[in-house]
Amino acid sequence: MRKEELRYLQRLAELYPTIGKASTEIINLQSILNLPKGTEHFMSDLHGEYEAFSHVLRNGSGAVRKKINDVFGHTLSNSDKRALATLIYYPREKIQLVKKTEEDMENWYKITLYRLIEVCKTTASKYTRSKVRKALPPDYAYVIEELITEKAEVLDKEAYYNAIVNTIIDIRRAENFIIALAELIQRLVVDHLHILGDIYDRGPGPHFIMERLSEYHSLDIQWGNHDVVWMGAAAGQPACIATVIRNSIRYGNLDILEDGYGINMIPLATFAMEAYREDPCSVFEIKGTANYSVTEQELSRKMHKAIAVIQFKLEGQLLRKRREFHMEDRCLLHRIDPEKGTITLPDGKEYALLDSSFPTVDWKHPYELSQGEKDVMDRLESAFRNCDRLQKHIRLLLDKGGLYKIYNGNLLFHGCIPLNEDGSLKEVQIYGKTCKGKELYDVLESYVRRAFYAVDTEEQKRGRDILWYIWAAPNSPLFGKDKMTTFERYFIADEETHKEKKGAYYRLLEREDVVDSMLREFGLDPEESHIINGHVPVHQGEGESPVKCGGKVIVIDGGFCKAYQKVTGIAGYTLIYNSYGLLLAAHEPFTSKEAAVSREIDIASNQVAVRYTSKRRLVGDTDNGKALRERIEELTRLLDAYRKGIIKEKK
Repeated sequence: MRKEELRYLQRLAELYPTIGKASTEIINLQSILNLPKGTEHFMSDLHGEYEAFSHVLRNGSGAVRKKINDVFGHTLSNSDKRALATLIYYPREKIQLVKKTEEDMENWYKITLYRLIEVCKTTASKYTRSKVRKALPPDYAYVIEELITEKAEVLDKEAYYNAIVNTIIDIRRAENFIIALAELIQRLVVDHLHILGDIYDRGPGPHFIMERLSEYHSLDIQWGNHDVVWMGAAAGQPACIATVIRNSIRYGNLDILEDGYGINMIPLATFAMEAYREDPCSVFEIKGTANYSVTEQELSRKMHKAIAVIQFKLEGQLLRKRREFHMEDRCLLHRIDPEKGTITLPDGKEYALLDSSFPTVDWKHPYELSQGEKDVMDRLESAFRNCDRLQKHIRLLLDKGGLYKIYNGNLLFHGCIPLNEDGSLKEVQIYGKTCKGKELYDVLESYVRRAFYAVDTEEQKRGRDILWYIWAAPNSPLFGKDKMTTFERYFIADEETHKEKKGAYYRLLEREDVVDSMLREFGLDPEESHIINGHVPVHQGEGESPVKCGGKVIVIDGGFCKAYQKVTGIAGYTLIYNSYGLLLAAHEPFTSKEAAVSREIDIASNQVAVRYTSKRRLVGDTDNGKALRERIEELTRLLDAYRKGIIKEKK
């Protein structure tokens, strides 16, 4: 036996000091391998829509309803099943509603407890007792475990369980137990959650989503381009800060910054009112301003223009400093002719500007911030860097996230893999290093982490700037378009200049040879694996399918964001991967939690099997199963070392 192996087995023997303990663990791990695999839940492009996200999280994209159907079949009416599902999603709210109409609450408690116990038993059956025990609410763990565990030694099981349920009702703890059981079912229905990017921007509640995710039992996050720009802002990257603020103002979501993160917008408001006092800023209208007064709309337009001009200046500074980004064609301020009120774009065409008032621009040095703009940015940078809640949320993205994830044979990422038009991997230069495919993702992610963890100041700056690059660069795997035409959309009427051409990845998704080569690039078997990503909304209303290349690629951005729903025709796709296969769920628009509770409306409209089999996949077929087999092999070697006397038992 090699010295290294002996040293490792000696460390393992500290955890399993006897033949008996090592043998018991082998038996335990072997039994886990033969349980059904846990259900994975995939969600993407949440864009701050907290209520819709929360509802889909509660219903497990239809997984809760499926469990209810599995348990009760035709023995419950559809209305009773709907009521039970709603109770599981919103137990507190539903109980209060029932109290207003139910005459015999004691009987309702009893029926409801028995139904929840049955659903809970089925839901818990695919896990070990140890795993279920860890998921139990501490206050009621013992009693719930008694209720959902078959006890062979009890002769009159009905009387035994009746006694427990009756006691719960008699001591007035029925409501607490119903809530505990409902939340346990929610917890057990989904074993692991995948968030495929874009938690931030557009909707009003990304900070609430991040709080909810921070409490979730098991998840990973693939960063989206909108997440990365917020990460850049939290790291103090000036162009990212300006972009985040501009997006928030544009969609009428300043509450996220002011109330959600406590970032003071008064310095920007004061500066905007002074610098653009006589400017109507009419091309900077705010989207979704139904609740704004006339005065608020005027102030928002001025703030919107002020931060947009600051953003274009900061981006120009960045791109002239980082010439290795090869994006100087996006420096546009110096192309403006202030006397004519026109701009000449890099293609040589001249266009009239919709707004030619730039009181803060020095045309000899168009990318320099005015003193007022510098003061505003200094205060904003300090506010972003020192916001504890934002830094906590960004740490969650760093701890649980990355640019891609390989999980149980599937490749997960937010955007795209940069490709050439012939389908080959595109070579991209990152700070002088040429990389492509998986290496490109790895190099970019390493720089992201340096933005937060590097000791060297220059490495930190490189990391911060790469966060903006990932947000907006044509070769970024999270952007995937030839350019970001923010300036043109504000200032040029010709819509041809607004177009952003998608990368080759999106045109080649139906070519099996291209998809297979991408999967192989990440070490996956094309016959068994899938690419799952979001980023570009699927226009179901126009007949587009989220399932590409015969099921090898699944795009699950269907439009959680309300701003997209007019073009997508739905309110988001989500994906479920259970022990039988992959199920795609399309969702109807979410109205409100109140409507979901009172009218028992669920938003999972239909499910489509992407890949399904009658033979269940077991834990042994998963990544976790591979790790468990390796552990069993190590413990088997430890047993052999005990029996040969190489290592002594510690009895």
